[in-house]
Amino acid sequence: MNRIDAAWVPGRPIIGGSAALATRLRSYGEERVPKQGGVVLAFNHFSWIDIPCFGFKSPRTIYFLAKVEAHRVPGLGELIRFFGAFSVRRGESDREAVRRMVEVVREGNVLGVFAEGTRQRSGVPGHVQPGAAMAAIQGDVPVVCAAIHGSQVWKPGNFAPVSIAWGEPMRFDGLPKGGKGYREASAEIERELYRLWAWLRDLHEAGRPRVALPPAREDAAPVTLPA
Repeated sequence: MNRIDAAWVPGRPIIGGSAALATRLRSYGEERVPKQGGVVLAFNHFSWIDIPCFGFKSPRTIYFLAKVEAHRVPGLGELIRFFGAFSVRRGESDREAVRRMVEVVREGNVLGVFAEGTRQRSGVPGHVQPGAAMAAIQGDVPVVCAAIHGSQVWKPGNFAPVSIAWGEPMRFDGLPKGGKGYREASAEIERELYRLWAWLRDLHEAGRPRVALPPAREDAAPVTLPA
């Protein structure tokens, strides 16, 4: 057990457990995350509460990629680095962040990426940026998409229910290392995140059962992304 894993031992139940209680969190399919080896977890993002919710339900320690502005906030920066997060400069080339992302997965760890690059204010998953695909293709590891629903309306005190759906591992072995490959893989990640989110939306409308499993991609209806 390394230092980051040791930090997660008390952090998961204390911070993550508190978030789970505040959101009445339910999770579907987290057993799909590979138990060993490097993997990229690609998340959609609505609220700050997403971070401890994903961390609590992930079966493995997550090395989160976080915007550099978060690392500069006194107290918050030290906290997220304590749990293994590292920074990226949004909207510009950040070779050091890319190098670190690939290093994390090649070392057999789990990289957590909010794939859209920022929180979505529209209430639905947005356009996926190339970071998750780049790390997976360069590191030769799978991507597991995990969508969250309900946090777009959750606020402290309203206890709106929040749920997470985990997809099956996706590999992009046939795609080239470069812009074309990253765009194609990102498009697949975007479709999968929206599919999982739409499944959760329908699940909430149906009463949100305690036990369910997101359908496999080959069993699901074709996804039409919002314009």
